[in-house]
Amino acid sequence: MAYGGYEANGGSGRRHRAIKILLAGGFGVGKTTLVGAVSEIRPLRTEEPLTESGRTVDSTIGVERKTTTTVAMDFGRITLREDLVLYLFGTPGQERFWFMWDELALGALGAVVLADTRRLADCFPAIDYFERREIPFIIALNVFEGAREYSLEDVRTALDLDPNVPIIMCDARSRESAKEVLITLIEHVLYVADSPVAR
Repeated sequence: MAYGGYEANGGSGRRHRAIKILLAGGFGVGKTTLVGAVSEIRPLRTEEPLTESGRTVDSTIGVERKTTTTVAMDFGRITLREDLVLYLFGTPGQERFWFMWDELALGALGAVVLADTRRLADCFPAIDYFERREIPFIIALNVFEGAREYSLEDVRTALDLDPNVPIIMCDARSRESAKEVLITLIEHVLYVADSPVAR
């Protein structure tokens, strides 16, 4: 279903619009937490316990206390108006599940790449994915306790981002912070849509 432009007529004669947003990033960066913080419904989670054999495949360096992993997606919903609903799809972070990204990305209006400054390189695959498919995205730096702080410009340089890609600090556990991330993404999507692009 192409959520980015999906409309349905719900019998009342009023059109309903669904907007699809992706949330991507490395393993253990806080995608599941952010979806849970902001969703108005109990989020759908496809988390499974980490196994000893999985630990040889999925590096837990920097997230040693993590005990579960998303194996398909996270899903949440936010009703913006009676006729406008935002659907959040959290992508799995490990490379062995990247084959699912193409399905999840169909019809997406934009994406949030959640990043951890302790493991910044983990978000490169998501950035590359959205750049190649020309899906507008922003970077949300999830602030972890004890992590070294960097300026947003240092992060932009490290990630080799275009100057127009927004970077925002966030706390994935906070509903208000998660809302600010989504507002920043929507503003960026509108900016990109209004910008003349030579093709």
